[in-house]
Amino acid sequence: MSLPPHPPLPQHTPITVVYRGGHPELVHCGSVAVVNTQGQLLASVGDMSAFMFTRSALKPFQAMPLIARFAGHYQLTDADVALLCASHNGEALHTERVAQLLGRAGASESNLACGSHLPYFYSTNGIAPEPGRTFGRLHHNCSGKHTGMLLLAHALGESTHTYLDSTHPVQQAIADSVSHFTGVSVPDLVRGTDGCSAPNYAVPLPALAHAFAQLTVPTPHPVYGEAPQRIARAMAAHPEMVSGQGRNDLALTRAGRGDWVCKVGADGVQAIASRSRGVAIAAKVGDGNLKALMVAVIGALEQLGWLDDEGRQALADWLPSPMKNAAGHEVGHMAAVLRLA
Repeated sequence: MSLPPHPPLPQHTPITVVYRGGHPELVHCGSVAVVNTQGQLLASVGDMSAFMFTRSALKPFQAMPLIARFAGHYQLTDADVALLCASHNGEALHTERVAQLLGRAGASESNLACGSHLPYFYSTNGIAPEPGRTFGRLHHNCSGKHTGMLLLAHALGESTHTYLDSTHPVQQAIADSVSHFTGVSVPDLVRGTDGCSAPNYAVPLPALAHAFAQLTVPTPHPVYGEAPQRIARAMAAHPEMVSGQGRNDLALTRAGRGDWVCKVGADGVQAIASRSRGVAIAAKVGDGNLKALMVAVIGALEQLGWLDDEGRQALADWLPSPMKNAAGHEVGHMAAVLRLA
């Protein structure tokens, strides 16, 4: 029985290595693209042409049509906007705001099609849930994104029951947004289904970086007006809404001290845009390892000169301590090996 054909595998390169006794043992391969607002590739390592799924790094552009057309209609605050772009922890500040926003669309938790899972607050911070505690769709890390889709459907007068269908006007508006900012035509976008059941798209890594770089442009977008600046401002000002306690987007945004717009995506995707530089980074670690991703991203930030002492200190806990065995002896360490060129 022959296997169905698949696209060629990404040509990633080693970006993070675990050394034991000074010898490489575990090699995490990936790619990093650095792009400016004009779409110029300033530096890179790895594969710049393979289409890679953006996962939750896509959320600012999934929220874009709503923010551009109906932010005023729904009286959205910057904290609201940040939550619509979030992969949140399911903390009370997240779930309560999601419930409030759903009410503005005449919807409730039952309208969310994202499913439910243990809130990231517990799994990320190594905390056991309270005995007997149950969790619903509000706690799903993507409930903010789904609420934005419901708000857009409501504002357009469209069905709030089929809002995830690829032919629904909400998803068509999102595909147009993704195409505008990545430069990949709608027919050429590689489509898949995200973990929350929403459509997701794969694009080359420089296209994702270019999309994030455009969030830093200070003048209105020809199609989406001031929505890109609004999203960038909101995400930079409210990282606690974008992620939550113990999460990498919160740590990265705080390290940027208001200059960086940061969004992680599942299975090893990270995007960071510098508002002052008009430059963005998009990174992917091939095996999805978050620890390796953060080590590589911090290494890239160092090479680009984006980190000062205060930023390094803010991210210090994200660099793994030397590995020790059961007897307490130091046996190895993880290090970034990528070289941007």
